[in-house]
Amino acid sequence: MGYRVAVAGATGAVGREIIKTLAERQFPVDEIAALASARSVGQEISFGPRRVLTVRNLDTFDFSGWDLGLFSPGAAASAAHAPRAAAAGCVVIDNTSQFRMDPDVPLVVPEVNPQALSRHTRRRIIANPNCSTIQMVMALKPLHDLFTVKRVVVATYQAVSGAGKEGMDELFTQTKGTFVNDTPTIEQFTKPIAFNVIPHIDQFMDDGATREEWKMAVETRKIMGGDIAVIATCVRVPVFIGHSEAVVVEFEDKVDLDRARNALREAPGVILHDGREDGGYVTPLECAGEDATYVSRLRVDPTVPNGLAFWCVSDNLRKGAALNAVQIAEALVALDLLRKAA
Repeated sequence: MGYRVAVAGATGAVGREIIKTLAERQFPVDEIAALASARSVGQEISFGPRRVLTVRNLDTFDFSGWDLGLFSPGAAASAAHAPRAAAAGCVVIDNTSQFRMDPDVPLVVPEVNPQALSRHTRRRIIANPNCSTIQMVMALKPLHDLFTVKRVVVATYQAVSGAGKEGMDELFTQTKGTFVNDTPTIEQFTKPIAFNVIPHIDQFMDDGATREEWKMAVETRKIMGGDIAVIATCVRVPVFIGHSEAVVVEFEDKVDLDRARNALREAPGVILHDGREDGGYVTPLECAGEDATYVSRLRVDPTVPNGLAFWCVSDNLRKGAALNAVQIAEALVALDLLRKAA
Protein backbone atom coordinates (compact mmCIF):
# COMPACT_ATOMS: atom_id res chain seq x y z
CA MET A 1 0.00 0.00 0.00
CA GLY A 2 1.20 3.46 -0.88
CA TYR A 3 0.04 7.03 -0.36
CA ARG A 4 -2.43 9.41 -1.96
CA VAL A 5 -0.40 12.47 -2.92
CA ALA A 6 -1.62 15.85 -4.17
CA VAL A 7 0.80 18.31 -5.80
CA ALA A 8 -0.45 21.92 -5.69
CA GLY A 9 1.09 24.35 -8.15
CA ALA A 10 1.74 21.43 -10.47
CA THR A 11 2.14 23.50 -13.65
CA GLY A 12 4.88 25.75 -12.24
CA ALA A 13 8.61 25.09 -12.53
CA VAL A 14 8.88 23.70 -8.98
CA GLY A 15 5.60 21.77 -9.17
CA ARG A 16 6.69 20.00 -12.33
CA GLU A 17 10.04 19.22 -10.72
CA ILE A 18 8.25 17.78 -7.67
CA ILE A 19 6.22 15.43 -9.87
CA LYS A 20 9.35 14.44 -11.77
CA THR A 21 11.27 13.82 -8.52
CA LEU A 22 8.49 11.70 -7.01
CA ALA A 23 8.65 9.45 -10.06
CA GLU A 24 12.46 9.33 -10.21
CA ARG A 25 12.81 8.41 -6.55
CA GLN A 26 9.91 5.94 -6.74
CA PHE A 27 8.04 7.46 -3.83
CA PRO A 28 5.31 4.97 -2.86
CA VAL A 29 2.33 6.60 -4.58
CA ASP A 30 -1.01 4.84 -4.94
CA GLU A 31 -2.75 7.87 -6.42
CA ILE A 32 -1.47 11.30 -7.42
CA ALA A 33 -3.37 14.49 -8.21
CA ALA A 34 -1.91 17.47 -10.09
CA LEU A 35 -3.54 20.70 -8.87
CA ALA A 36 -3.32 24.26 -10.14
CA SER A 37 -5.44 27.36 -10.68
CA ALA A 38 -8.58 27.32 -12.82
CA ARG A 39 -6.73 28.62 -15.89
CA SER A 40 -4.49 25.53 -15.94
CA VAL A 41 -7.25 22.93 -15.52
CA GLY A 42 -7.11 20.29 -18.22
CA GLN A 43 -3.39 20.60 -18.94
CA GLU A 44 -1.45 17.32 -18.96
CA ILE A 45 1.73 16.54 -17.02
CA SER A 46 3.81 13.38 -17.30
CA PHE A 47 4.37 11.31 -14.17
CA GLY A 48 7.07 8.80 -14.98
CA PRO A 49 7.32 7.21 -18.42
CA ARG A 50 3.79 5.79 -18.64
CA ARG A 51 1.37 8.00 -16.70
CA VAL A 52 -0.13 11.33 -17.67
CA LEU A 53 -1.88 13.50 -15.08
CA THR A 54 -4.69 15.87 -15.99
CA VAL A 55 -4.54 19.06 -13.96
CA ARG A 56 -7.41 19.62 -11.55
CA ASN A 57 -8.66 22.81 -9.87
CA LEU A 58 -6.95 23.55 -6.55
CA ASP A 59 -9.76 25.91 -5.52
CA THR A 60 -12.39 23.17 -5.49
CA PHE A 61 -10.26 20.10 -4.67
CA ASP A 62 -11.42 18.01 -1.71
CA PHE A 63 -8.39 16.88 0.35
CA SER A 64 -10.39 14.40 2.43
CA GLY A 65 -8.69 11.01 2.30
CA TRP A 66 -5.46 12.36 0.83
CA ASP A 67 -2.32 11.61 2.82
CA LEU A 68 0.20 14.14 1.58
CA GLY A 69 0.11 17.55 -0.10
CA LEU A 70 3.23 18.96 -1.73
CA PHE A 71 2.51 22.65 -2.19
CA SER A 72 4.20 25.22 -4.45
CA PRO A 73 1.34 27.39 -5.75
CA GLY A 74 2.54 30.74 -4.38
CA ALA A 75 2.27 32.12 -0.86
CA ALA A 76 -1.25 33.50 -1.21
CA ALA A 77 -2.63 30.22 -2.54
CA SER A 78 -0.83 28.25 0.16
CA ALA A 79 -2.25 30.56 2.81
CA ALA A 80 -5.75 29.76 1.54
CA HIS A 81 -5.46 26.05 0.79
CA ALA A 82 -2.72 24.50 2.98
CA PRO A 83 -4.73 24.92 6.22
CA ARG A 84 -7.78 23.57 4.41
CA ALA A 85 -5.84 20.48 3.34
CA ALA A 86 -4.37 20.03 6.83
CA ALA A 87 -7.83 20.28 8.41
CA ALA A 88 -8.93 17.44 6.12
CA GLY A 89 -6.13 15.23 7.53
CA CYS A 90 -3.60 15.76 4.74
CA VAL A 91 0.00 16.49 5.82
CA VAL A 92 1.22 19.51 3.86
CA ILE A 93 4.82 20.18 2.84
CA ASP A 94 4.78 23.79 1.70
CA ASN A 95 7.48 25.24 -0.53
CA THR A 96 6.34 28.87 -0.27
CA SER A 97 7.37 31.50 2.27
CA GLN A 98 3.94 31.52 3.89
CA PHE A 99 4.57 29.34 6.96
CA ARG A 100 8.34 29.29 7.38
CA MET A 101 8.52 31.51 10.43
CA ASP A 102 5.35 30.22 12.08
CA PRO A 103 6.53 28.88 15.47
CA ASP A 104 4.16 25.91 15.18
CA VAL A 105 5.44 24.90 11.73
CA PRO A 106 8.78 23.05 11.49
CA LEU A 107 11.24 24.36 8.90
CA VAL A 108 13.15 21.33 7.71
CA VAL A 109 16.20 20.25 5.73
CA PRO A 110 16.27 16.48 6.35
CA GLU A 111 20.07 16.21 6.44
CA VAL A 112 20.28 19.08 8.93
CA ASN A 113 17.33 18.99 11.38
CA PRO A 114 15.16 15.89 10.85
CA GLN A 115 14.27 15.94 14.56
CA ALA A 116 12.01 18.93 13.88
CA LEU A 117 9.60 16.74 11.89
CA SER A 118 8.00 15.40 15.06
CA ARG A 119 6.46 18.85 15.61
CA HIS A 120 4.44 18.75 12.40
CA THR A 121 1.38 17.42 14.25
CA ARG A 122 0.68 20.88 15.70
CA ARG A 123 -0.64 22.16 12.38
CA ARG A 124 0.00 19.24 10.00
CA ILE A 125 2.13 21.64 7.93
CA ILE A 126 5.90 21.44 7.30
CA ALA A 127 7.73 24.32 5.62
CA ASN A 128 10.41 23.94 2.97
CA PRO A 129 13.11 26.62 3.49
CA ASN A 130 14.17 29.21 0.96
CA CYS A 131 16.35 27.75 -1.80
CA SER A 132 19.39 29.88 -0.92
CA THR A 133 19.08 28.96 2.76
CA ILE A 134 18.89 25.22 2.03
CA GLN A 135 22.20 24.95 0.22
CA MET A 136 23.98 27.17 2.74
CA VAL A 137 22.87 25.18 5.80
CA MET A 138 23.73 21.94 3.98
CA ALA A 139 27.34 23.15 3.84
CA LEU A 140 27.30 24.77 7.28
CA LYS A 141 25.90 21.83 9.27
CA PRO A 142 28.98 19.53 9.23
CA LEU A 143 31.21 22.53 10.02
CA HIS A 144 28.87 23.71 12.78
CA ASP A 145 29.04 20.27 14.40
CA LEU A 146 32.83 20.60 14.58
CA PHE A 147 33.51 24.25 15.36
CA THR A 148 30.13 25.97 16.17
CA VAL A 149 29.14 28.69 13.72
CA LYS A 150 29.16 32.21 15.19
CA ARG A 151 28.73 34.52 12.17
CA VAL A 152 28.11 34.13 8.45
CA VAL A 153 28.69 36.65 5.67
CA VAL A 154 27.24 35.43 2.38
CA ALA A 155 26.83 36.81 -1.13
CA THR A 156 24.43 34.85 -3.32
CA TYR A 157 24.34 34.62 -7.11
CA GLN A 158 20.83 33.36 -7.77
CA ALA A 159 19.47 31.91 -11.01
CA VAL A 160 16.40 33.40 -12.70
CA SER A 161 14.48 30.14 -12.23
CA GLY A 162 14.09 31.28 -8.63
CA ALA A 163 11.55 33.72 -10.08
CA GLY A 164 9.70 30.91 -11.88
CA LYS A 165 9.14 30.16 -15.54
CA GLU A 166 8.43 33.84 -16.20
CA GLY A 167 11.88 34.79 -14.96
CA MET A 168 13.51 32.23 -17.22
CA ASP A 169 11.45 33.45 -20.17
CA GLU A 170 12.52 37.06 -19.52
CA LEU A 171 16.21 36.14 -19.52
CA PHE A 172 15.78 34.14 -22.73
CA THR A 173 13.86 36.92 -24.50
CA GLN A 174 16.23 39.69 -23.41
CA THR A 175 19.28 37.65 -24.41
CA LYS A 176 17.92 37.08 -27.91
CA GLY A 177 16.86 40.71 -28.16
CA THR A 178 20.34 41.96 -27.35
CA PHE A 179 21.66 40.64 -30.66
CA VAL A 180 19.00 42.38 -32.74
CA ASN A 181 19.01 45.66 -30.80
CA ASP A 182 15.55 45.18 -29.29
CA THR A 183 14.72 47.38 -26.31
CA PRO A 184 14.46 44.97 -23.36
CA THR A 185 11.01 44.46 -21.88
CA ILE A 186 11.25 44.45 -18.08
CA GLU A 187 8.47 42.63 -16.24
CA GLN A 188 9.88 40.13 -13.73
CA PHE A 189 12.95 42.04 -12.56
CA THR A 190 13.67 45.68 -11.75
CA LYS A 191 16.35 46.11 -14.42
CA PRO A 192 17.45 44.14 -17.50
CA ILE A 193 18.76 40.71 -16.42
CA ALA A 194 20.49 39.66 -19.66
CA PHE A 195 24.25 40.37 -19.40
CA ASN A 196 23.64 42.04 -16.04
CA VAL A 197 23.47 41.34 -12.30
CA ILE A 198 20.79 42.80 -10.03
CA PRO A 199 21.50 43.17 -6.28
CA HIS A 200 17.81 42.99 -5.41
CA ILE A 201 15.62 39.93 -4.72
CA ASP A 202 12.19 40.36 -3.10
CA GLN A 203 10.99 43.55 -1.38
CA PHE A 204 13.14 46.06 0.47
CA MET A 205 12.72 46.33 4.24
CA ASP A 206 13.12 49.38 6.50
CA ASP A 207 16.74 48.54 7.40
CA GLY A 208 17.84 48.41 3.76
CA ALA A 209 17.96 44.63 3.49
CA THR A 210 15.68 42.77 1.13
CA ARG A 211 13.29 40.07 2.33
CA GLU A 212 15.44 37.44 0.60
CA GLU A 213 18.39 38.54 2.73
CA TRP A 214 16.24 38.60 5.86
CA LYS A 215 14.96 35.09 5.08
CA MET A 216 18.49 33.70 4.95
CA ALA A 217 19.23 35.08 8.42
CA VAL A 218 16.06 34.07 10.26
CA GLU A 219 15.67 30.71 8.53
CA THR A 220 19.27 29.71 9.27
CA ARG A 221 18.70 30.37 12.96
CA LYS A 222 15.41 28.47 13.02
CA ILE A 223 16.90 25.43 11.26
CA MET A 224 20.26 25.25 13.03
CA GLY A 225 19.33 26.75 16.40
CA GLY A 226 21.35 29.16 18.47
CA ASP A 227 22.00 32.80 17.78
CA ILE A 228 23.98 32.63 14.55
CA ALA A 229 24.53 36.08 13.02
CA VAL A 230 23.95 36.18 9.25
CA ILE A 231 24.43 39.09 6.85
CA ALA A 232 23.49 38.33 3.24
CA THR A 233 23.64 40.19 -0.06
CA CYS A 234 21.36 38.44 -2.54
CA VAL A 235 21.96 39.01 -6.23
CA ARG A 236 20.03 37.84 -9.30
CA VAL A 237 22.36 36.74 -12.12
CA PRO A 238 21.75 35.74 -15.76
CA VAL A 239 21.90 31.99 -15.10
CA PHE A 240 18.88 29.79 -15.80
CA ILE A 241 19.32 27.10 -13.11
CA GLY A 242 21.69 26.80 -10.16
CA HIS A 243 22.32 29.15 -7.25
CA SER A 244 25.87 30.00 -6.18
CA GLU A 245 27.05 31.40 -2.86
CA ALA A 246 30.32 32.86 -1.59
CA VAL A 247 30.27 32.16 2.14
CA VAL A 248 32.59 33.41 4.89
CA VAL A 249 32.07 31.82 8.33
CA GLU A 250 33.43 32.77 11.73
CA PHE A 251 33.37 29.99 14.34
CA GLU A 252 33.43 29.87 18.12
CA ASP A 253 36.20 27.25 18.20
CA LYS A 254 39.54 26.94 16.51
CA VAL A 255 39.22 25.61 12.97
CA ASP A 256 41.24 22.86 11.39
CA LEU A 257 41.15 22.75 7.59
CA ASP A 258 41.76 19.01 7.30
CA ARG A 259 38.95 18.20 9.74
CA ALA A 260 36.67 20.58 7.86
CA ARG A 261 37.47 18.84 4.56
CA ASN A 262 36.80 15.40 6.04
CA ALA A 263 33.50 16.52 7.56
CA LEU A 264 32.30 17.94 4.25
CA ARG A 265 33.36 14.78 2.38
CA GLU A 266 31.31 12.65 4.77
CA ALA A 267 28.25 14.90 5.00
CA PRO A 268 25.12 13.44 3.36
CA GLY A 269 24.03 15.39 0.31
CA VAL A 270 27.29 17.37 0.12
CA ILE A 271 30.10 16.84 -2.37
CA LEU A 272 33.45 18.52 -1.76
CA HIS A 273 35.12 19.34 -5.08
CA ASP A 274 38.09 21.53 -4.25
CA GLY A 275 40.97 21.03 -6.67
CA ARG A 276 42.87 24.28 -6.10
CA GLU A 277 43.66 24.34 -9.80
CA ASP A 278 42.13 25.66 -13.00
CA GLY A 279 38.62 24.21 -13.13
CA GLY A 280 38.94 22.58 -9.72
CA TYR A 281 35.56 23.90 -8.57
CA VAL A 282 31.89 23.48 -9.50
CA THR A 283 29.82 26.12 -11.30
CA PRO A 284 26.03 26.43 -11.54
CA LEU A 285 26.07 25.12 -15.10
CA GLU A 286 27.55 21.84 -13.85
CA CYS A 287 25.17 21.43 -10.92
CA ALA A 288 21.93 21.81 -12.92
CA GLY A 289 19.97 18.57 -12.73
CA GLU A 290 22.07 17.27 -9.83
CA ASP A 291 20.87 16.57 -6.29
CA ALA A 292 23.97 17.47 -4.27
CA THR A 293 25.21 20.69 -2.78
CA TYR A 294 28.75 21.16 -4.11
CA VAL A 295 31.40 22.89 -2.00
CA SER A 296 34.59 24.31 -3.55
CA ARG A 297 37.26 26.93 -2.80
CA LEU A 298 37.47 25.89 0.87
CA ARG A 299 40.15 27.91 2.63
CA VAL A 300 41.06 29.59 5.90
CA ASP A 301 39.91 33.19 6.37
CA PRO A 302 42.93 34.91 7.96
CA THR A 303 40.99 38.11 8.80
CA VAL A 304 39.23 36.60 11.84
CA PRO A 305 40.52 34.26 14.58
CA ASN A 306 38.46 31.21 13.54
CA GLY A 307 37.35 31.66 9.95
CA LEU A 308 36.71 29.63 6.82
CA ALA A 309 35.59 30.71 3.36
CA PHE A 310 34.02 28.56 0.65
CA TRP A 311 31.97 28.56 -2.54
CA CYS A 312 28.87 26.39 -2.89
CA VAL A 313 26.44 25.69 -5.72
CA SER A 314 23.22 23.73 -5.97
CA ASP A 315 20.30 23.24 -8.34
CA ASN A 316 17.69 25.58 -6.85
CA LEU A 317 14.78 23.68 -8.42
CA ARG A 318 15.95 20.35 -7.01
CA LYS A 319 17.68 20.49 -3.62
CA GLY A 320 16.57 24.10 -3.28
CA ALA A 321 12.91 23.16 -3.70
CA ALA A 322 11.47 19.93 -5.15
CA LEU A 323 14.02 17.41 -3.92
CA ASN A 324 14.05 18.79 -0.38
CA ALA A 325 10.24 18.57 -0.27
CA VAL A 326 10.26 14.97 -1.47
CA GLN A 327 13.04 14.11 1.00
CA ILE A 328 10.86 15.50 3.78
CA ALA A 329 8.08 13.18 2.61
CA GLU A 330 10.50 10.25 2.56
CA ALA A 331 11.63 11.10 6.09
CA LEU A 332 8.00 11.16 7.27
CA VAL A 333 7.56 7.68 5.81
CA ALA A 334 10.81 6.41 7.37
CA LEU A 335 9.78 7.77 10.78
CA ASP A 336 6.27 6.36 10.42
CA LEU A 337 4.76 9.84 10.69
CA LEU A 338 2.58 9.61 7.59
CA ARG A 339 -0.56 7.55 7.37
CA LYS A 340 -1.16 5.26 4.40
CA ALA A 341 -4.27 5.30 2.27
CA ALA A 342 -6.86 2.78 3.39
